Amino acid sequence: MRFLIVFFLLLPLMGNSQVINAQHCGYDFTSYLVVEVTEKGKTETIKGLRISIADSLGRDVINVNNIMSWTNRNEPLIFKLNYKIDKTGNRVSSESPEAKWFFPFAKEHYLLSVANTFKADDYFIKIQDNDGTDNGGEFETQLIPLYPFNMYVLCSSENERQAQQFGPRTNRPIQVFLEKKNSP
Repeated sequence: MRFLIVFFLLLPLMGNSQVINAQHCGYDFTSYLVVEVTEKGKTETIKGLRISIADSLGRDVINVNNIMSWTNRNEPLIFKLNYKIDKTGNRVSSESPEAKWFFPFAKEHYLLSVANTFKADDYFIKIQDNDGTDNGGEFETQLIPLYPFNMYVLCSSENERQAQQFGPRTNRPIQVFLEKKNSP
């Protein structure tokens, strides 16, 4: 009988401990791919590039029914250049003195939001400098393989788990150095 009384007294405490552990991070179920693209020997990010997720043949991958990303349903997975915002959250020019990066971890690089279930090993990053862009097609198209450690995992519990593993660290941009087509 005492056991039943103690059990019923402890039952609410066991239920509360499960609710406390259910807290989620705002970035749960989402990771980011960040690509830092510079010209070989320079430090400035090359703007006006089209960077997308591609298969092994270089074809753009379509985000069918949001399987790979929570945004841009049934469209190709295309990277966007990070931008700056003011104190009210409005987009501003990068020269504004009070502006800060919308995604501080990505600075002045290209980024793409993907689901945590995204199988990076199966895909590539395709970097194109098409004629008619800011660069006028000066750079060769590149196809670069992706790896799971290329993904930015922003929730602390996932970061702690990955910090205990061996191998390359997460939360670092994919560095790409492009050369001009007519370079020696």
